Amino acid sequence: MSKTERLHQLSKTLRQRRRVTLAELMQTLQVSRATLMRDLDWLRVELGHPIHWDHEARCYVWRESELAGEQPEEMAGLWLRPSEVLALVTLDQLLRDIQPGDLLRGHLQPLENRLTKMLKQSGLDRSAQSLLGRRVRVIGLWQRRVPPQCFETVGLALTQRLRLRIHYQARGSGQSSERSVSPQRLIHYRSNWLLDAWCHERDELRSFSLDNISQPQIEDTPAIDLPEDELDQTLGNGYGIFSGKEVQWATLRFSPERARWVAAEQWHPAQKGEWDSEGHWLLQIPYIDDRELVMDILRHTPEVEVLAPAALRERVLQRMRDGVARWGVS
Repeated sequence: MSKTERLHQLSKTLRQRRRVTLAELMQTLQVSRATLMRDLDWLRVELGHPIHWDHEARCYVWRESELAGEQPEEMAGLWLRPSEVLALVTLDQLLRDIQPGDLLRGHLQPLENRLTKMLKQSGLDRSAQSLLGRRVRVIGLWQRRVPPQCFETVGLALTQRLRLRIHYQARGSGQSSERSVSPQRLIHYRSNWLLDAWCHERDELRSFSLDNISQPQIEDTPAIDLPEDELDQTLGNGYGIFSGKEVQWATLRFSPERARWVAAEQWHPAQKGEWDSEGHWLLQIPYIDDRELVMDILRHTPEVEVLAPAALRERVLQRMRDGVARWGVS
């Protein structure tokens, strides 16, 4: 029996039986008295387990009422391999850096404290944790700030399955409107938060960027629930944030140099890719609205060519012509 398994068993036995003699514990765990005493001391001192020695009854007693409402630490994962330590540090960095950080850090502080304690028990003191944390960085680009109150209100409506009334400003047109929506799911996409919801004014599924939502209010009306496959069919078929069911397929050809990067990337869960005889990467991507796809194609210009459809090819070419004209280059 490993140390982890032994401590699990010791904690479980004391919790269930409440009163156990030293001899019974030694027999159950098949350990020496010295080993058992070290294990009991670890549970009491390091993890705060309410284990006491009853001198009159000559046994160990579990007194949970003395915890003042705080449950003892669970045992799982307290002895960590280096890869597990790295995973915990990475998780800690994600909790610190993901938006809206202030709200999430406030609610997840107990979990962050738990991670810190687990790292300490694996041999990393606070200075070592800080050093390791600086060596694991999570960099979120293009983040748009979401007010914590907005995120919390939207999240509550989502989890409580209630409709949400919002003021929404469309980024493309700049126009504002008031909507009543039934939240379906929160999406973290390209470092920003989106709300997939049924819009009762438009009578269709829409994706709303949380940073463009203001004055969110939870309504008393229950939200409607849509099947997961309908959400995926409407909001997951297209490219990026744009929804719809009329899917087209773009075929892109990347130069051999750029292909070494793009072939390892996922642009869309349903994408198809293959190498041609000259080392180009041919990528097929489904899309409904081409605006976001055009931006990503331009990002790889001149190492990419649109092979099909013709309308998409012409739209990308026109955007390049417009750019050259704006720069005043003939």
